[in-house]
Amino acid sequence: MLLAITTVAVAQVPYQPKFRGDPARSESEASALGYMRTVLRAQRLYKQKNDHFAASLADLVHTGSFTRRMVNTDRGDYTVGFRPRKDGFELTLTPKQLDAEHRSFYADEDGVIHADEERPADEKSPVVK
Repeated sequence: MLLAITTVAVAQVPYQPKFRGDPARSESEASALGYMRTVLRAQRLYKQKNDHFAASLADLVHTGSFTRRMVNTDRGDYTVGFRPRKDGFELTLTPKQLDAEHRSFYADEDGVIHADEERPADEKSPVVK
């Protein structure tokens, strides 16, 4: 008895931008950037109400745009880093695998998102357009 083995080539579907000017290079990056924008928005709201930025992600839960689930720092292909600092904060999203479709991201209280495809992003990394 002969068994026929069939292999099917699965073509990787290129990333489809979510909106005009979408800077993401993959679904993972789109999710990471969306998370960053949500944190930045929650921090702005928190500062408007409290006259200072939140000292932790958990503090942002009561802003209305940040849920309890979002406090989890494991974001699929990314890990969240949050560090309060005097008069501000630093937010990082570091990919579990750094490559062309998984850049690292950085933002602070100025709300500008930076990305780097070779190392952890910081304030000197290129700005995400």
